[in-house]
Amino acid sequence: MITEMTYGAVFLKRLVRSTWWREWRGGGCRAVTSIHLKLDKISITLISTQARCEFIKLSFIIKMSTDEKKVFLTGASGLLGRAIYKKFKSGGWDIQGTAFTRVTEDLIKVDITNEKELKDTVAKFQPKFIIHCAAQRFPDKCDKNPKEAELLNVTATEYIAAIAQQRMIPLIFISTDYVFDGKNPPYQPISEPNPVNLYGKTKAEGETITLSKSLKNIILRVPVLYGPVTSLSESAVTSLLQNLLNTEKPITVSNYEKRRPAHVDDIASICFDLLQQKIKDPELKGIFQWSGEEVFTKYQMIQVMSEVFNLKMDHITPDSKEPDPSAAARPFDVTLDSSRLKSLGIHHHTIFKEGIKKDLAKWVQK
Repeated sequence: MITEMTYGAVFLKRLVRSTWWREWRGGGCRAVTSIHLKLDKISITLISTQARCEFIKLSFIIKMSTDEKKVFLTGASGLLGRAIYKKFKSGGWDIQGTAFTRVTEDLIKVDITNEKELKDTVAKFQPKFIIHCAAQRFPDKCDKNPKEAELLNVTATEYIAAIAQQRMIPLIFISTDYVFDGKNPPYQPISEPNPVNLYGKTKAEGETITLSKSLKNIILRVPVLYGPVTSLSESAVTSLLQNLLNTEKPITVSNYEKRRPAHVDDIASICFDLLQQKIKDPELKGIFQWSGEEVFTKYQMIQVMSEVFNLKMDHITPDSKEPDPSAAARPFDVTLDSSRLKSLGIHHHTIFKEGIKKDLAKWVQK
C-alpha cells in the first residue's frame, strides 16, 4: 500500500500530530523500520500488527512541498545577491530578496541593522532558509567607516543569526577568503582565521556569531568576485578595466598579491546546490569554501582584459613590491581548499577569460 501526503518544513512534527497518523497507530502501527530521504521526498516504511497478529508492511511517501523551497535573501541588490536571486527564482524557489539603497520592483526595502524591522519581515515571509549576503565588502571603505562596517558586517549578522535560531531556520552566511592572512595557503575549513584588515576581522566575527547560534548553520567562504556589474567600480576585478580604458593616465598596478577570482553565477549555483543538498540531508553544516581555479595578480587580470578586448596597456606598469602599508592591508595568497564542496559533487567554475568577455564587452563598447 502506497500513500502520498505533502508536508512542509516541519513535516515530521505534523505527521505525528495528524489524524492520519493517529488512525494508523490506533490500528496497530507499532514501528518505523526505515526512513529514506531523497531530494524531493521521504519514504517511510512501517510495520503494522492487526488483530490476528499478522505483520503488514506499509510504505508511505511524503513529498516535500514547495514550502520547503522558500528562502530569505539579504543583499539581493548587490553583485552576488542579484545572481543568487536569479538562480533561485529560475530554480523554482520562492525567494524574498531585501535591499536598502537599490530597491527594485522584485525586492523589498529592509534595514537589516534594524532588529525589529528585520524580525517582522522574516516573520511575515516565514522562510525555510536564510542566505545572508549583505555586507560592506570593500576593505578601504571598511577602514574609512569602521562603525558602519561593524554595524553591517557584525551587528546585522548577529540579528539575522538570532532570528534564524529563534525560528529554527538554517542560515548560510557568505564570508570571505580575507579571514586569512595569506601566509600559508591553501587554507582548510578548519584553518584558524587571522585577518590582516578590518574587513576580514568583521567577517571572521560574523562567522563566529553564525556558528555560535547554531552548529547546523553553513558558512560559505568565497574569493574576490566579478560578474555583470551595474558600474565598473562594483567589483574589485571589473574596476581594473577603468585603468585599461583610461589610456591618458599612466598608472602602476599591483603584480604582488595572488587572487583566484570567481564569477558570481558560480557562487550562486554553489548556494543553490548547498540548499538542495541541505533539504536532502539536514545534517549538512559547517564551513565550506570555494576558490576560482585560475590564479592572477591584478596586473595579470588586466593583461587578460587587454587580450580579450584587444586594448593597449602601454600606460600600465606592474608593481611587484609589497603594497603601501598606509592602505588597507591585503593578504598575499588566500587560496581556499574547495575539496569539501567537490566531495559533494558541487563544482562550478567560469573560465576567467570567458566571464570577462561576456560581462565587460558592453563597457568597452561605450
